[in-house]
Amino acid sequence: MNRQLHVSAISPLRLDTVRAAGEDGHGNHLHPFAAEGEGEPLRCCLRFAEAGESIFLMSYAPFERASVWREVGPVYVHAEPCDGYTKNDQLPDQLATGPRILRTYGPDGSMNYDHNTVVGDEAELRPLIEDLLAEAGVALVHVRTLAPQCFLYAVTGSGQVRSF
Repeated sequence: MNRQLHVSAISPLRLDTVRAAGEDGHGNHLHPFAAEGEGEPLRCCLRFAEAGESIFLMSYAPFERASVWREVGPVYVHAEPCDGYTKNDQLPDQLATGPRILRTYGPDGSMNYDHNTVVGDEAELRPLIEDLLAEAGVALVHVRTLAPQCFLYAVTGSGQVRSF
C-alpha cells in the first residue's frame, strides 16, 4: 500500500520545559545517569541509547488534554537536548520491528479496541500501521513496548492533525 505516515517523538519543546523545570510535571525530579546501552529506547530521537550517554527516566503522558485514555508511564530521554527525530515520514530504524503493541485511537482520541494489535518478534511494523490507519475508525497509532506497554512513538497518516 505504501501510505504516507507521520511519526512523532516527544516534542522537543515539551522536553525543554521538563528539563528547565527539573521535573517531569508529574512530581518526579529528574536524575540523569549514564545509559548502560542495553536497550534504553530514547523517546526524544527514537533510537536506543549508547553506553555512557547521559539520559533520564521520566513520567510522560502522550495525550496532553484530559481524557480517560490519558496514561502516564515511564520513558527514557536524553538529559540534554538532542537533534530529536527528524525523519518524520519514516519509522525509526531501531524501533521499526516487533515485538510491540500497536494501540489505536479514533479521531476523537478514544481508544479503538477493535484494532489494537500485538506484533510478534521481528515483524515489520510499517505495513501493519499502514493497514490500521486505513481503517475508518483509526486516526492515530501508538507504538508501545510489548511487556510493560510503555509508549515509544505515535504515528498518523501524513497531513492528519493530531488534536488530542
